[in-house]
Formats: sequence, C-alpha cells, structure tokens
Amino acid sequence: MNEIAEHIFLFELTPFEAFVNLFFALLCGVIVATIYRFSYRGVNFSSNNVIAIIMLALITTLVIMVIGSNLARAFGLVGAMSIIRFRTAVKDTQDIMFIFFALAVGLACGASMYFIALLGTVFIGAAAWIAVELLEENPRKREYLLQVYSQKSEQDGGQVQQVIDDFVKSKKLINIKSIGDSEKDLVELSYYIKFKRKIEPTTLLSNLRQIPFVQKVNLFFDED
Repeated sequence: MNEIAEHIFLFELTPFEAFVNLFFALLCGVIVATIYRFSYRGVNFSSNNVIAIIMLALITTLVIMVIGSNLARAFGLVGAMSIIRFRTAVKDTQDIMFIFFALAVGLACGASMYFIALLGTVFIGAAAWIAVELLEENPRKREYLLQVYSQKSEQDGGQVQQVIDDFVKSKKLINIKSIGDSEKDLVELSYYIKFKRKIEPTTLLSNLRQIPFVQKVNLFFDED
C-alpha cells in the first residue's frame, strides 16, 4: 500500500525532458497559430489570438508537467483555477476550435507524447485547411454591412466608391445618413457588399481609412 501511495505522489522529470516537452509544445503551437492565421476568414482577426494560441500550448504543457502523476498537485490546481473568472466572450466558433486545438497539443507535449502531438497537429491542421479551401471553392454568399463616415464638407462619394470597387464583387448602397447640421459634421454611407475571392476584409478597411476625409469605417458580418 505504501508503495502504491509513493508511486501516486511521485514526480520524476529531468530538466532535459522538460525542455524537450516545451520545445515540442512551442513547435506545435507555432504550427497551429500559423494555420489559424492563414485559414481565418472572419472579420474579427486579432494578432493577440495568434500569440494566445502559442502561449496556451506552452502553458498547458507546463501545467501537465507540474501535475505529473501527483494527485495532490492535480487537486490543488483545480482549487486554484476555480477562483479565476474568465469573462472574455469568444464569439467565433473557429476561435474556439483553435483554442481546444492548442490545449490538446499542450496536453500531448506535457505527457511527452511527441509523435501524437506532431501527428495531431499536422493531421488536424491539414483537415482545417482543406475544409476552409473547400468552403472557399463553394462559398456561401457572404454579405457584409459596410459603414463609412466622412466629413460633409469634403465628402466625395466617387473616391469611396472606387476604393470599394477594387475589393468587392458586388455592392449596394442602402442608406445615406447625415449626422449633425454643420459642415464639419459627418455623412454615414451604408453598403451591403460581397468581397472578391481571397480578399481580406481588413485590406478594404485600411484603404478606406487612408482617404483623408474618411473619419471612421465599420464592417459587420451576420453569419445567419
């Protein structure tokens, strides 16, 4: 009985093994983050998510190494994590998928299952990439709402229209709204647009913001 108890609370991990685990977690995390970066098709892309994916894989690996086969550490970790409140809402299902992807990779690396970690990273990453490419080959008609706010005194619809035409395959002006009564107030132009294939929405936004009289640009996408 004592031998069983000693085995349960035993923690054996050399510094070299810990380094190798973290190295593979970093490698797999970078691969997962790269796949996320180039397969993301939403409008809420953030470089913080890319960094978070890499760090999540590393942190999960560290947690698994600390716990090892020690039940006391496992229960202690559960108690410590129970006092943390995560209030950040994850709105995109693709973000949730990659969060679990990074967690799974970290678990495998923390358990020194390098082959499983690499195989899972390559296989699941390839599946995600293929799924995105197939979706792009047969895209559902995605319609975005674009709002452009420009100064009344310098508003030039022609320049805005030209920039939009460079990035979209179709557009429809649905609303023109005056905000304020003075010449320095704004005009809101609202469009329904559909992007050309392989166009990043952020590219359109950055080009519109470069127009001198454009003050603000919003882009919305309703998955429903």
